Amino acid sequence: MIGPDSPAGFYLALAAPFIAAAIAPFAHKWLGHRAAWLLALAPAFIVLHFLGYMVPTETADGILPSVAEGGRYLFALPWVPSLGIGADFYVDGLAHTFALLISGIGFFIVLYAGGYLKGHEHLGRFFSFILLFMGSMLGVVLADDVITLFVYWELTSITSFLLIGFNHKAERSRRAAIQALIVTAGGGLALLAGLLLMAAYTGTFSLSEMATMTPLIKGSVLYVPILLLVLGGAFTKSAQFPFHFWLPNAMEAPTPVSAYLHSATMVKAGVYLLMRLNPTLGDTVLWSTILPIFGCVTLLVGALLALRQTDLKLMLAYTTVASLGLLVALTGTSDEAIIKGAALYLVAHALFKAALFMVAGTIDHEAGTRDLTKLGGLRAAMPITAAAALLAALSMGGLPPFIGFLAKEYMYKGAAYPDLQSILLTTSLVLSNAMMFAAGFAVALRPFYGEKKETPKSAHEGPLMLWAGPVTLATLSLIGGVLAATTGDIIIQPLLSAILGEDVSVHLHLWEGFNIAVALSLVTIAIGTTLYLLLDRVRGVIAGVLDFIGWGPDKGFDQALAGLVSICYGLTRRIQFGRMEGYMTITFALVAVTFIVPLTIYGEWPSLAELADISDATFYELAVVFIALVGIAAVLTASNRLTAIVSLGIQGFAVALIFMLFGAPDLSFTQFMVETLSVVILALVMTRMALFKRDHRSFWQSMMDGAIAIACGVGLTGLLLSVLSHPFDGRLSEFFAEHSYPIAQGRNIVNVIIVDYRGLDTLGEIGVVLIAGLAILALVRLKPKPTKPSKADEAAQQVTREAAE
Repeated sequence: MIGPDSPAGFYLALAAPFIAAAIAPFAHKWLGHRAAWLLALAPAFIVLHFLGYMVPTETADGILPSVAEGGRYLFALPWVPSLGIGADFYVDGLAHTFALLISGIGFFIVLYAGGYLKGHEHLGRFFSFILLFMGSMLGVVLADDVITLFVYWELTSITSFLLIGFNHKAERSRRAAIQALIVTAGGGLALLAGLLLMAAYTGTFSLSEMATMTPLIKGSVLYVPILLLVLGGAFTKSAQFPFHFWLPNAMEAPTPVSAYLHSATMVKAGVYLLMRLNPTLGDTVLWSTILPIFGCVTLLVGALLALRQTDLKLMLAYTTVASLGLLVALTGTSDEAIIKGAALYLVAHALFKAALFMVAGTIDHEAGTRDLTKLGGLRAAMPITAAAALLAALSMGGLPPFIGFLAKEYMYKGAAYPDLQSILLTTSLVLSNAMMFAAGFAVALRPFYGEKKETPKSAHEGPLMLWAGPVTLATLSLIGGVLAATTGDIIIQPLLSAILGEDVSVHLHLWEGFNIAVALSLVTIAIGTTLYLLLDRVRGVIAGVLDFIGWGPDKGFDQALAGLVSICYGLTRRIQFGRMEGYMTITFALVAVTFIVPLTIYGEWPSLAELADISDATFYELAVVFIALVGIAAVLTASNRLTAIVSLGIQGFAVALIFMLFGAPDLSFTQFMVETLSVVILALVMTRMALFKRDHRSFWQSMMDGAIAIACGVGLTGLLLSVLSHPFDGRLSEFFAEHSYPIAQGRNIVNVIIVDYRGLDTLGEIGVVLIAGLAILALVRLKPKPTKPSKADEAAQQVTREAAE
């Protein structure tokens, strides 16, 4: 076991999922679905590494305290030191708990995927995607630098897009993946803006340092925009109303994705962010108003919609939405007693929900359906899965002695106060927990008990890979409750301390006697049992109400996208109207405005004396100017376009002569070559195109084009003369002259600038020229399709032949 005293071990644990993702396709090719056992070693190593933080570690500098004892560990790597950005990672109680959940549940998910997708042709690809997501999520919860956090945050959006759309041939999967990407990536941009505002105001990119500047941030005029932007990122990621719709739609993904991303990890990224920033942004009127309101609305909506479903995964998905709302609402109170319940529920939910999702997938895999109305009596055929489902449902229902019971008791105990806000919060908690009670037991009991129903497949118990995860996680839910005191000491205490930003003491007890929390639990169980017994009737009532409403955020998302497409189409049709002449007119008109307006506003036009002073010009310089004027006249009076193109080359040759006269022979040579090639290529293209010999333009159109051309010329001339009228700043020239040979070993300064100082720019220019040349070559070699002569032409040809005979 490599403990916290080993930075190398930490970075290896951080990189392990990415390394495993790289070898996953090859492992699958060699081992088939059994590659899951090899790839699961990566999350297993991560679990072992982070378990090392739970005991004190002796080092040469002394003893490092465990996380439970308040130990906090910072691992820093320089990234962009000039901007103060580093690849910095921070381990405290919050990051440690999430890291164990991500890697521990991830271990069983990798095994589960091997059994669930056995024989799938793209299983190796799936392993890569799920491991990439694991590494991305691990980076989110461990990152201390806000830029590092954002990079990993967006990586979770990208990898979840790949996982949700894994069955890419199905239209529903593609829609769900795109929807999740748009919503979460849009929220990610809002989050980036909020984090950058925080960094700009505090002068640091470190989240741990920002936590020490709480009064500064909360008293800032930027607090409101910072909070709203951060909440935008958190709410979209954690599916808060009205952004909740993407999570149930993501159930189109294979069940391992649902069990991992949408119960224990990705959807909790927003909750993690709120808990991480609670010391920095929390405990304000705005925080304590927005979070409980949106959290409670999400909680109630998710719980109600869960009872509406008959698909096992959709029922669990909507209860996940409700659970996320519950966590957001509890976090928003910034009350230690209530957040203790949130910390317990965070761990409990990850365990029982991942287990139930895997149970639902196993039922679908072995019975051929996950429709609740078509399932029943599977306990005899699937006894292990049935036992795991029951244990997980007992924790989800908040029954003793499970950790879910502890979570429910402590959230009730903290919220039960006589003020209006507490009454509303407690009422929302009781009603939603009762509905989730009914949904959880519907998933765990109805498929396994009651009358045996015929299923598409002959159901039987799944292999070890399918039930190892649910059994282990459900058992941990039981152990976590039975060993309440130990759970509080080693998990909840450091977790709660990190959320509150101060060291607190936690003492958990499974039973504290009959109190208000127990009374509320009994009410919850009574309402939940009633809803379970009347589930079919309740489902019909909810369906009728939803049909009456007829609209929801999911439909609104489609309407918003359709509206966006319509607006873009309309703008495109107006801007890209299909006439090259129009595009050129607009482009050069804007160029003229860009030149003339600033010169006019800032009074930078050169004086008439400067324009008229040509006394210093030599006769050969005037000759070059005369050649250029002759070229202009030739272009304007050309009888056809081909002559105009050739005449236009006179301007380029005149510029080349100017370069030569003023001591730049290399530029002169380049200009000669470019101009010659341009004329030749354009001439070749023109000979292959059936164009009018001459433009047919009206008088007013010619006048407008001429005015634009003159405006461009006058503006550019004025700009150049204005620049030349100011003293020359030679610092850049001196720098190139001084450093070209010592640094680049080149005596030709122009070559050094082109090749070294702006090498990538030059490479890009070469690429553009190459692409343009290939396109022109294709045009030149393009042969016109033979056209079938019309009947009139055939008749004329026949008359000609007869006359010749």
